[in-house]
Amino acid sequence: MTRRSRAYSLTEIMLIVVILGAVAAVVVPQFAGASDDERTARAEVVISGIRNAIDVYARKARQRGADPFPSLHDLQTPGVVLMQRMPPNPFTGVRGIQPVTRSQADSRAVFNTGSIGWNYYFDNTAQPPLILFYPNCETPTTVPDGEGGTLTANQL
Repeated sequence: MTRRSRAYSLTEIMLIVVILGAVAAVVVPQFAGASDDERTARAEVVISGIRNAIDVYARKARQRGADPFPSLHDLQTPGVVLMQRMPPNPFTGVRGIQPVTRSQADSRAVFNTGSIGWNYYFDNTAQPPLILFYPNCETPTTVPDGEGGTLTANQL
């Protein structure tokens, strides 16, 4: 009784490669979308946390009779507004905050993206006082914009 070993033919190997390619074409984009969702969710949590910390600072400042919104220096100093140093922008991985003008804040301008992660505008003399804090990047997010598209990071 002899046993003959049988190898796979080129056709069988090509069929397996095609099937694996089709599976990969379906599965890989789903993982990429999951990382986009995760990065967007992380950004929303970070932005919300910072804005909430600014609100707490403002409430306490009003009780003391001080200007409600923190200066850029106060926002950057651990223990004044945030307990730790400013977290990195989840879309770029860059820390740091830069001041922007009112017109830049209104248009959600983005610049110095390689070295600055966040943009900050405040005006304690406006009635009511005004603040805008947003990511310094235009990376697309997974948040719907209400018109069939999605918001960019600086619109969050």
